[in-house]
Amino acid sequence: MSRRKIITTLYVVFLFSYLFYLTSCLREVEEPTATQEAVSQSTDAVESAVPSATTTSVAAPPEATEQIIRLALNPAPGGPLSNFQTEDFMGPSICATCHIGLIDQSGKDVSMPSDWRSTMMAHAAIDPVWQAKVSSEVARNPELQEVIEQKCVTCHMPMATTQALAEGLPVEALDDGFYNPEHPYHPAGIDGVSCTLCHQITEENLGTMEGFSGHYVIDTASVAPNRLIYGPYQNPLVNQMRNHTGYTPAYGKHMLSAEHCATCHNLYTPFVDSEGTILGEFPEQTAYTEWQYSEFGAQTESCQSCHMPFADGAVKISQMPGRLAAREPFYQHYFVGGNTFMLEILANWGGDLGVSTTQQEFQETIARVEQQLSQNTAALSLKELGLSGDLLEMELQVEVFTGHKFPTSIPTRRAWLHVVVSDTNGKIVFESGKQNPDGSIQGNAADLDPLAFETHYEVITQPDQVQIYEGIMQNSDEEVTYTLLRAGSFAKDNRLLPPGADKETLPADIAVYGLAAQDADFVGGGDSVRYQVNTSGFEGPFTVNAELLYETLSYRFVQDLLQDETELTERFGAYYANSDKTATLIASLELSTEN
Repeated sequence: MSRRKIITTLYVVFLFSYLFYLTSCLREVEEPTATQEAVSQSTDAVESAVPSATTTSVAAPPEATEQIIRLALNPAPGGPLSNFQTEDFMGPSICATCHIGLIDQSGKDVSMPSDWRSTMMAHAAIDPVWQAKVSSEVARNPELQEVIEQKCVTCHMPMATTQALAEGLPVEALDDGFYNPEHPYHPAGIDGVSCTLCHQITEENLGTMEGFSGHYVIDTASVAPNRLIYGPYQNPLVNQMRNHTGYTPAYGKHMLSAEHCATCHNLYTPFVDSEGTILGEFPEQTAYTEWQYSEFGAQTESCQSCHMPFADGAVKISQMPGRLAAREPFYQHYFVGGNTFMLEILANWGGDLGVSTTQQEFQETIARVEQQLSQNTAALSLKELGLSGDLLEMELQVEVFTGHKFPTSIPTRRAWLHVVVSDTNGKIVFESGKQNPDGSIQGNAADLDPLAFETHYEVITQPDQVQIYEGIMQNSDEEVTYTLLRAGSFAKDNRLLPPGADKETLPADIAVYGLAAQDADFVGGGDSVRYQVNTSGFEGPFTVNAELLYETLSYRFVQDLLQDETELTERFGAYYANSDKTATLIASLELSTEN
């Protein structure tokens, strides 16, 4: 056989093999494999052993699931930055004309538009879980649609919101609102939290209740070229930016303050009773106040210190004019948060969502977030380990390094301890806090019953007891709720307190709720938990593996959200169903009774 015929034959074989592979992949999506059935049976067996209600689950519609599987073959394609212009705002591509190609002292590219474009700030408006949540809240309270949308878009679509208010236009997102491509402020709306939004915020009302919940102040009365745009450096060169953009650069000390971030990261949302009557406001997220009562706030170490880390040395912040001197310190526009799950969804289904960010850019941001979570968030250590007869006793210490609660932000997030005790033969003696493939936690009351939640523990003795650090909301009837518009208080809030926080003196908005309030070991900077394990019938020495795990969307929150059959909830449900729900490892340790 000639060489040409051999190559042709090999090519045909490869082509048919590849087509067979694709067909089998699709078949595996539609029909569970033997392994999947075994996992399902194993999960059912574990859950049947736990004395709680049956797990409720809402599956994504088959048509949506098939669509997402298809779209997964076309992830975020990458593209240019937006170049829209309104009376008061403009797209980041115009800023990038000068603020691109910035290099620090180590030769690293630290350009603001490049670092920003793959962050959750850039995608605040097209975050699919946020979109789904807005549509869910409206579906449950249609008479309050205007209230809901105005509250939500103020921080997620701030440029469109501010511009619409300045022009006397309605502020709305759904239907004919900012999401409609025909809306004049659609480009500004979907660009999220961009350059000309943050840098135009004045210092008025910053750090006060009047400035929280998106009540930032932007001077929309001044017109080009007299609109001020603030930066952290004194004596800025004016003419270049003034002539190019119509903004006049000005020094703004507040640009480096935590108060600047507080405008949106201290958020109070209205809550209603069962009749839809607004009763008051709920502290939905309070990262700034938490920071105030930490040692970080006392030392005036701002949000930017961790979430916008310094570049290496001085940086020339613009390519023009050529005579511009390098500035130091330079805050990198990473906006490192704690949400890799949504970044993965944006990367995987970016083609569907209209994302212009590349896969590489997303992966770089994801890597930075993972590094932040694994190195700068918390640590695990052993305070005590002993074996007396058949009783193994140990005390685990969780130490927190963050300048706010962990987890902070909207109470969809949770962290928990996963502890496994094995005997000398590798057999599991005890396990608490194992995560299931669907994202639920074995033994967690909330994941088994939508009206229940896992209590806070000082001592854990049973596998179905799990130490979960979380905020559980309740309505005006003191019933557990995942509807933000019904959330009036916390039934439980044992999210780990930052160093320096004194739970005895914390204001009500950031106080500890539930049994953690009486736990003497639950203090600012961490918590300690005792475990008592019966080892009867097993052979030592025993090995203990402990992990502090974290996820941004709790299983119960998602299942509650998917009860509303809107276009946006169904789309997110399809994304969620086809995403890896493995929790993020924050810290771990391994030890043995032999040591």
